[in-house]
Amino acid sequence: MLQNLLNASVIANDNYVAFTFFIGTMAMMAASVFFFFELNNTDKKWRTSLLVSGLITFIAAVHYYYMRGYNLETGQSPTFFRYVDWILTVPLMCVEFYLITKKVGATQGLLWKLIFASIIMLVTGYIGEAIYGTETQSWVWGAISGAAYFYIVYLVWVGDVAKLAGNAGKAVAKANKTLAWFVLVGWAIYPLGYILGTNGGLFGMQLVADPKAAQASMDIIYNIGDAINKIGFGLVIYALSRTEE
Repeated sequence: MLQNLLNASVIANDNYVAFTFFIGTMAMMAASVFFFFELNNTDKKWRTSLLVSGLITFIAAVHYYYMRGYNLETGQSPTFFRYVDWILTVPLMCVEFYLITKKVGATQGLLWKLIFASIIMLVTGYIGEAIYGTETQSWVWGAISGAAYFYIVYLVWVGDVAKLAGNAGKAVAKANKTLAWFVLVGWAIYPLGYILGTNGGLFGMQLVADPKAAQASMDIIYNIGDAINKIGFGLVIYALSRTEE
């Protein structure tokens, strides 16, 4: 039994999926340590934002540790664990927009709009990918998830978040713009992965001949994208906390 567990923990040289899970775990754990250690050196008004950044990467690091083990033991994509991670970390990433604009009038109503949209995006995405993965239903659930995603994009680019950030000073406006780019470009890999990894992900059409191979490739992209997006979010907040206006 012990030997089987030890064998399962060994990453083969050509197992790039498991390798990126390992790199993701270490990168996000290192980011968490950095953010937490910098809290005492951070201006009080930005401490909550930096704390949330540390929580995002810490939660992701724990989940990536389990996802790596699951992938090594089963050879399958850890879809369930990935969505558990996202349902916790993505709303927290949305909370960052509220925190950096709170001092210029961001309301709890705006906060709940962001959180609600992110939860709808993730829950419908999971339903389409893991529960109703048929050619007909997956694209319908994916379309609902995509609509919630574009609503978040609207809020942070031209909606309430963008307007508030514009009134909060150059540093906050710049930080919000950078975070908005993460949402528009960085988060775009997730609907792409959904389209390639589900049957009929694009209006009922299956774009790849081997969905399993596509899913393996998208696991690698998901892992790299997760690390860039979550650590990147935190670094933007960290940089903002070091500015003075």
